[in-house]
Order: sequence, then C-alpha cells, then structure tokens
Amino acid sequence: MSDLAFTIAAHDGAARAGEIETAHGRIRTPAFMPVGTAATVKALTVDQVRATGADIVLCNTYHLMLRPGAERIAALGGLHRFMNWDGPILTDSGGFQVMSLAKLRKLDDDGVTFQSHIDGSTHRLTPARAVELQQLFGVDIAMVLDECTPYPSDQNTAAHSMRRSMAWAAQCRAAYQGGVGRALFGIVQGGIYPALRQESANRLIDIGFEGYAVGGLAVGEGQDEMLSVLDATVPHLPQDRPRYLMGVGKPDDIVESVRRGIDMFDCVLPTRSGRTGQAFTRDGPINIRNAGFAGDPAPLDAASDCPASRDYSRAYLHHLIKAKEILGATLLSWHNISFYQRLMADLRAAIAAGRLEAFAADFLAQYRSGSDTVG
Repeated sequence: MSDLAFTIAAHDGAARAGEIETAHGRIRTPAFMPVGTAATVKALTVDQVRATGADIVLCNTYHLMLRPGAERIAALGGLHRFMNWDGPILTDSGGFQVMSLAKLRKLDDDGVTFQSHIDGSTHRLTPARAVELQQLFGVDIAMVLDECTPYPSDQNTAAHSMRRSMAWAAQCRAAYQGGVGRALFGIVQGGIYPALRQESANRLIDIGFEGYAVGGLAVGEGQDEMLSVLDATVPHLPQDRPRYLMGVGKPDDIVESVRRGIDMFDCVLPTRSGRTGQAFTRDGPINIRNAGFAGDPAPLDAASDCPASRDYSRAYLHHLIKAKEILGATLLSWHNISFYQRLMADLRAAIAAGRLEAFAADFLAQYRSGSDTVG
C-alpha cells in the first residue's frame, strides 16, 4: 500500500469537502481535473492552467505510451518535468481506449493489443505493463487497467466485462510499487446494473485501493441513468477514500454528482468545446459562433478573475472563432477551465457552509434556464 492522505473537512448530506495530499501537493476536493491527454491541456500553457485554480491535471497512458514513449519521458526526468507542471498528475490507464478504439484493438483475458492510430505499430497493454508505464511517468495517482464497458450492454456482457476488469485490478495492485503521496485507484464497472456495480465495489474493496473511481459512465446513457448508477454505487464505496467519477462532465452533471458524494472529476468538454466555439456560463452554454454575438461588446464574465473571461468582448471572440484564429481556441478554453474551477470552488464553499442544496438549486435553475444569451 502507498501513503495518500485524504482528509474530509466538511460534510453536507452525502457531499464532502476536503483535501488529498500527494507527492506534488494538495488537491482540494471536490476537484475538476483539466485533461492533458498528451502531456498538454490543449491550447493552454501550464501557467494559464494554474491561474484557473486547477490543482491537478490528467494525462493519458495510452497516448503517451505511443508518443513520445514512457521510457523517454522517464529518461527526461518524468512527466512533471517533461510538461513543466509541478502539481499533482493523474493518469488514465488506457481502459477508455479499449472502448473508444475498439476497431484498433484485440481484447483477451490477459490484456489488450492495440494497433497504433498513429503509425499502425502493435502495442501490448497488460495490467502489469499499464502500472509500469504510469510509474515510469512518475505520476501521483495511477489508475488500474480496466475494460470500459460500452453502452448499451446486456447484463451478461456487462458482468463478463466487469469481472475481467476486477481480475485486472488485482494484477495491477500486485504490480504497483506505491510510495509516499502516491496512489493506485480501482475502477468500479458493471454497466447500468446495480447488482453488478455493488459486486464490483465489493471486489475492489477486498483488494484494497487508495481511492475508488466509477467508470463506464458518460458513454451515452444520459444524465438520469448516470445518476441512478451513482445512487446505486457510491453508498458501497469507503467513506474515508476519494471517489472519482471518470469522464464527467457537464456542469450540471458535476453539481448533481457532488450532491451524491463524488470528490473528483475530469472531462475534455471545457477545452474541446472551447476549440469549437462553445463557452460555459452561469446562464448555460453559448455558441460564440452565433451571429448575435458579432456586435456584442460584453465580456463572457465581467466579474471573473480570468483575463479570457473578463478582458475580451464576445464580439472579438466571435471574430476569432469565425476566422479560425488559434487565439480563439486559447481564450475560450481558458475561460471554460476557469468557469469549471470557479464552480468547484463554489461547491467547496457551499459544502463548508452547509448550504449545498440551496447553491445547487440556484445554480441548476439558472444554468438550465437559458443559453446563447446575448448582451
């Protein structure tokens, strides 16, 4: 076992506010992790990411395994030095690519063989190799290799997939070396079936991990079904360990999940949306490409501490996106990550003050009430 300190400072219903202390610093929870798949949060410098208030970023084992390679990153001093990020890093194990790159992989009970989407070369990823790669990167939080079960899947398919992932989780645990401030998280699978989710959680607890993730969601099932899976899963996870909902999500998904006791999130949505002209606001998402913004002198958020949100007009952002200028992607991605981090800070404050339900009701009503606001 490794040594990862997790303290809970406040409860409000099922929600918790606290801190995770890692080898590279603290993570304030609930936390949103900007996604830096290939050792970069797309379109942003690490200084910009830090300025949003992000404590931790997520990188992807599969993509870094292919390019530039784990051994090269290790030789260059590890992932933190390589990307010039001195805060905590979590790496996904490649389990999501088992699903998303199904046409480029062969799956068996011992692991997965990928055909590189870059050059067609063959790469074998086993539980032990997935752990080895993440330890070569030198990350703070590593994830077990799992099979991200696609949606929809019938119960027998979901059960077989989950039990394979549980066998892999045990192999990852055995291979992981650990260390002070470093951790290996297990991943609960089981599709949309409560009994399978409970079985998966129990198996992972029997193995023993520093944190527990809920995987296999945000894959097309819709918010209501996702939340019902959380309702059936989170009560079976240890109270004294961090809980991480993988790949989620939209701002209202995050608020609803925090209410159910989730501590950590990641999603490509803020940066992917930023590159395509979507900005998140308290009044809902807006498409800055829309013609109504062409003459709008207002910033995205005049009260924000983020320069991208505060110092540029919607008209200028509209122009940048329409002209396909790189700066447009940078500013909107910066704004969106800042919006997410402000939401997490507000959630932490609401939990600490014992007013999460009131905050959630106000936020969700305003967020869901409108979009494409002009002026």
